[in-house]
Amino acid sequence: MAEKEKLCVIWSSADKGVASSMVFMYTLNSKLHNWFKTVRLVVWGPSSKLLSEDSELQDYIAKMKGAGVELQACKSCADMYGVADDLTAMGVEVKYMGEPLTVMLKDDWATLTF
Repeated sequence: MAEKEKLCVIWSSADKGVASSMVFMYTLNSKLHNWFKTVRLVVWGPSSKLLSEDSELQDYIAKMKGAGVELQACKSCADMYGVADDLTAMGVEVKYMGEPLTVMLKDDWATLTF
């Protein structure tokens, strides 16, 4: 079996500790250490609200963006929490994610969900 070269990390938890001590750390290091060629973080659900309110997590997102991590967020969720513009201002691509996630799953991406 071919080695997977693309990682999608789906972050849906509103728990800041989960974000900072696992999700963000692993996502950033996956890119910095070339564990995967393509690394994507998808902000989904209540994590979008947490990110819009927490400056430490926003700084970490900026670090990931600078390292080349692809940043996306679910538009339906961001709209539900009223934070789509905040996420866009951080450099997160806000779009409807149902179809893109389906494509990633069918295209053999490694996926992690938190």
